[in-house]
Amino acid sequence: MKSLIENYYAAFNSGDREALLELLAEDVVHEVNEGLAETGKEAFRAFLERMDRCYRETVEELEIFTGPENRAAAEFYIRGEYLATDTGLPEAKGQAYRLRVGAFFDARLGKITRVTNYYNLRTWLAQVS
Repeated sequence: MKSLIENYYAAFNSGDREALLELLAEDVVHEVNEGLAETGKEAFRAFLERMDRCYRETVEELEIFTGPENRAAAEFYIRGEYLATDTGLPEAKGQAYRLRVGAFFDARLGKITRVTNYYNLRTWLAQVS
């Protein structure tokens, strides 16, 4: 499980979205911070496309914690740049930010079936406002 999550973040940091999507089950559930859960690989693809349009991000100081056979958690910092205004958020002007993030994962048959991300939205808002 640890190597699956390491590969997920390596693909994220490299910008290889297809490699990242290959690690997901077709019915992956993505629980977005402060948002509704989205189901399916195509919904995750659309999320990544929006993120890539609005943000440039890198995961730093990644720590992965494994639990029962098919569960894991990660804690890291996300270093980013706010490139284009995202719906309902402040105007983007290239603001830099760095946030602590927690993520939780489930897997089945070597594929990620759930990704849940949490970070402090108020901290992000303070950094980009």
